[in-house]
Amino acid sequence: MAGQFGATVTIDRPIEQVFAFLADGENDKKFSPRVLEIAKTTDGPPGLGTVYASTVKDAGMKTKREFKLTEFDAPTKIRWTETSKNIVFVPEGGYDFSPAGEGKTELHVFNELRGKGPGVLFVGLALRSARKGADEFAAAIKKAVEAS
Repeated sequence: MAGQFGATVTIDRPIEQVFAFLADGENDKKFSPRVLEIAKTTDGPPGLGTVYASTVKDAGMKTKREFKLTEFDAPTKIRWTETSKNIVFVPEGGYDFSPAGEGKTELHVFNELRGKGPGVLFVGLALRSARKGADEFAAAIKKAVEAS
């Protein structure tokens, strides 16, 4: 089983600022309480091929996650894929940015979740939980970006 969740929010900041904030994956800790640690493991500024390694807490369990940026089109699109070997994983996720009036940005965030091995038993629960919290997650991104 696989599925996608997402949400859209309008952020009171220019598109370039929102893009720069979210392109730096180390900012994930500022809006995602599940991210305990995160660090860029490749050299240079964020861009195509950049890899972020993290420790997250999901459903009471800590797991290591590694994501690689697969598309990086400033200031309108970022895509990633999870390269770690977890039983529930993200084959594709991303941010889409568009202008939403003077100094504002519409952000759409999404992740696809897929299970492998025993993860096929859990992915449905993870997906339901993610869908339920998607709007709250987008609101947390908005708050973090606007506070930066």
